[in-house]
Amino acid sequence: MNEVRRIRSDHKRMGTIKLHEKLEPIFMDLHIKMGRDGLNNLLRQHGMLIRNKRRKYITTNSLHRYKMYPNLIRDLKPTGANQIWVSDITYWKPKNTVYYISFITDLYSHKVVGYHIATTLEAEASAKALKMALRENPRRLRKDLIHHSDRGSQYCSDLYTKILKAQEIEISMTENGDPLENAVAERINGIIKGEYLFDKKPKNLTESRTQLQIAIELYNTDRPHLSIGNLYPAQLHASALERATIRMWKNYYKKRSDVNLKQEGNGSVNKNQE
Repeated sequence: MNEVRRIRSDHKRMGTIKLHEKLEPIFMDLHIKMGRDGLNNLLRQHGMLIRNKRRKYITTNSLHRYKMYPNLIRDLKPTGANQIWVSDITYWKPKNTVYYISFITDLYSHKVVGYHIATTLEAEASAKALKMALRENPRRLRKDLIHHSDRGSQYCSDLYTKILKAQEIEISMTENGDPLENAVAERINGIIKGEYLFDKKPKNLTESRTQLQIAIELYNTDRPHLSIGNLYPAQLHASALERATIRMWKNYYKKRSDVNLKQEGNGSVNKNQE
C-alpha cells in the first residue's frame, strides 16, 4: 500500500489496471503473485478504490454560419504518429471559476500534442492549442495529416480552418453528434480532469496553466495506456516518429540512387556532376 500511495502522490486517481501495470516489476522482484482482481480487492479493503464524479458543461455550439466538413476517419486506423489528430474542448471548474481546455491528441500514440487553457470558448484559444501541436510536430514530421474534431464553432471558424489549410492538413468532423465519433479525444479529456486536476484549486489563470502543464506531462510520460500496450504515450509517439524518419531517409536515398543510375545509363552525367 505504501507503493500505491507513492504512485498516487502524482497520479491521485489512477485506477487498478494502471496501478497493476506500474506495480508488476515490484511484484516480480518480491515473488508476489497478484492479479488485477487481487489488487482491486486489496484497494477496496483499504478504502482506496476510485469513484468518478461527473458534471456537464456545454462546450460545443454547432449552430453557426461556418462551413462543416465530413467525417474522414470513420473507417481509418492510424499506423503511425501524426497521421490523425483528434481535438476537443472540456471544462474545468475549480472553486467558482470555469476554465475551458482545448486538447489536441495524436490518435495513434494517444499523446497530447497541443493544449491551451482559457476563460472563454473563443476560437483563438483552440487555435493556440493547434499552434502548439504544429510547433512540436513540424512539417518534416507530418505527412497526410488529418485533423478531426466536433462541429463546434471554434473548429469551423475561419481562424482555425485557415491554419489547417495553410499547413495542408485535411479537415474532418463528426457528423451526428455521437460522442463515439470522437471517443479518444473525449476519453483523454476525462482522464486529465478526473485523474490529475480534480483536486487542484488554482488561485488564478497563471496557476491553472502550471497545474495543467504538470498534468499533461504526467499523462504523456508516466501513465501506461492499456490501448497502446501499456506503453507511455510520449514513448510510443517518439518511437513511431523515429521509425517514420528512418523510412523517409531510406526512401530518399533510394530515390537518389535510382536517379543517379538512370542518369549514368543515359549518359547524362556531366563533368560538373562527376
